Amino acid sequence: MQPRHPPWFRVRLAQGPNYHEVKGLLAGLGLHTVCQEARCPNMGECFESRTATFLILGPVCTRNCRFCAIEGGQPGLVDPQEPERVAEAVRTLRLRFAVITSVTRDDLPDGGASLFAETIRAIRRANPGCGIEVLVPDFQGSAEALNAVLEAGPDILNHNVETVPRLYPLVRPQAHYGRSMELIRRAKESGGCLTKSGLMLGVGETWDEVVQVMAGLRQVGCDLLTIGQYLRPSQLHLPIVRYYTPEEFDHLANVGRQLGYRHVESGPLVRSSYHAHRQIEAGGEN
Repeated sequence: MQPRHPPWFRVRLAQGPNYHEVKGLLAGLGLHTVCQEARCPNMGECFESRTATFLILGPVCTRNCRFCAIEGGQPGLVDPQEPERVAEAVRTLRLRFAVITSVTRDDLPDGGASLFAETIRAIRRANPGCGIEVLVPDFQGSAEALNAVLEAGPDILNHNVETVPRLYPLVRPQAHYGRSMELIRRAKESGGCLTKSGLMLGVGETWDEVVQVMAGLRQVGCDLLTIGQYLRPSQLHLPIVRYYTPEEFDHLANVGRQLGYRHVESGPLVRSSYHAHRQIEAGGEN
């Protein structure tokens, strides 16, 4: 039986006028968000603050990670007009910082990299001065796909390692820890943007393993890090092994600072794009 949420674990419910306006705008433009598809606990807060993480390339993923609520299966066709609609939403919401992510599209020759690049360019054309973070899949290790995204000029290139290497066969059976680390190393060596990654805790990792991953990410040049608590989306997903306390998350943030990260966002409800604008402001110039 799954343990109950501890007393410090409270999700802020926010469904004011901005929340409904953002939902209506996204629906009207035919756009998806990871907030909705992945059942993010911060969706109410973020929508009410007129922010969202745009999910391009459709809502269906070619992988079946055992922690993720996004639907797995056979995705549909790529919509070449999607970048312009994302840019329109960014303009309408008057965003100073936009976060773009996608499902994994192993069915596409470039993994969807060209659509990431065009979305970056469309936002730049319609919203000069808007900061952009992209949270990308691993592109099956393709350096050409990663370079296509980097050449479009995002401010932050984010790729989540999610968990410790020992648990990859259980948590991310179609991914490879070394491949993810190599992606971050290549992005950092490009010199054009800040690099970022994320960890979720509570699926069976040890404290020492977490610290080792944090140190390893710094060694390949990761600048920014998010650390949050795993929440089980359904009975079909991985069970929660344990909850970390707010004090433990604070301790990990301190560890991150000692390792040299420019910024660490660490807490029970932290997700990859949570307070993303604050992370780049804290991170400073590349």
